Amino acid sequence: MSHIVVIGAGQAGASLVAKLRNSGHSGPVTLIGAEPAPPYQRPPLSKAYLLGEMAVERLYLRPESFYAENDITLRLGIEVQDIDREGHTVTAGGETLGYDMLALCTGSVPRRLPDSIGGALEGVHVVRTLADVDAMAPEFAPGRRVLIVGGGYIGLEAAAVAAKKGLDVTLVEMADRILQRVAAPETSDYFRALHGAHGVKILEGVGLETLTGETRVSGARLSDGRALEVDFVIVGVGITPDTRLAEAAGLEIENGIRTDAQGRTSDPRIWAAGDCTSFPWHGSRIRLESVPNAIDQAECVAENMLGAGKDYVAKPWFWSDQYDIKLQIAGLNAGYDRVFTRKGEKEGSQSVWYFKGDTLLAVDAMNDPRAYMIGKRLIEGGKSPDPAAVIDPATELKALL
Repeated sequence: MSHIVVIGAGQAGASLVAKLRNSGHSGPVTLIGAEPAPPYQRPPLSKAYLLGEMAVERLYLRPESFYAENDITLRLGIEVQDIDREGHTVTAGGETLGYDMLALCTGSVPRRLPDSIGGALEGVHVVRTLADVDAMAPEFAPGRRVLIVGGGYIGLEAAAVAAKKGLDVTLVEMADRILQRVAAPETSDYFRALHGAHGVKILEGVGLETLTGETRVSGARLSDGRALEVDFVIVGVGITPDTRLAEAAGLEIENGIRTDAQGRTSDPRIWAAGDCTSFPWHGSRIRLESVPNAIDQAECVAENMLGAGKDYVAKPWFWSDQYDIKLQIAGLNAGYDRVFTRKGEKEGSQSVWYFKGDTLLAVDAMNDPRAYMIGKRLIEGGKSPDPAAVIDPATELKALL
């Protein structure tokens, strides 16, 4: 009866152990998590949960009783110190645990500001864990001044919550525009206007030089010479795959823990899934930071650990909620050279279609679920519509299929 140990009790780890049981594995399963809470969903943390619209129990992916009922040993609040590949053991919380197969679902860690520019001051927050959000929640009082560093989706979502709660919000983005790394100028323009309408001050092409304050942050100096008084700071400058254990164990790393198409690492007994992995995709390697990928990849890996032998075929999609706008993204826009914008049927809805030559790569749909669904089906089916038809308001979207 082989013992499967899973390190990382996030979305991928929780999906993996559930799939092992659903797929008939009857041997022991142990899920180890560094956080004290049972596996929970992260996206609502910085939105519904922070707004006080969602109780902590509703964040949990499954009731805690699920793990005992399915004979899954859940070990929470425990850091794994070491993987011994030769002895097939892991050291966790000072205890040694043997494994027959191991899965790494260690996720990612937020980038922090260097201590040298004030990153260690009190009142400087990141958004990743339940503890992170619980620590910043008391800061969100109307009229307080928050500086948000980073104009990606995490920063913009935090700005939306702060504005909704009546705070004075300034966001700085060092690049020329918000969302520069992940979206076309058309999508950036849409969200800049949206935040401006809610009173958020967005400063683009402006970096943070330093945060000021004795023990707690009280101000910020920007690269354009501006000085701001602030009550607290939220840092949203991206995440990095958590490869620390894998690196220490000598596994191959390439923009994450390197796996083959089935989720095996460079050690045949060790597998990996979720944010922490890079895997083959369309002749290159990618790493996807998304809930759907964490679930789908983890479930595929679970089946492969039991001998299914099937390649993981990623179907990238993502979402972001800001104010009353739901952004849904289908596909990956890397390498696009043409962009077409289509107005939606409802006020304020639109979609941005990314092409490389004549090939449709991705769609950003703002409050336009139909454009998202059609775009997703086209991309997954390998079909590319005529851009002229896409932007023609007379075209019924379904006709593109």
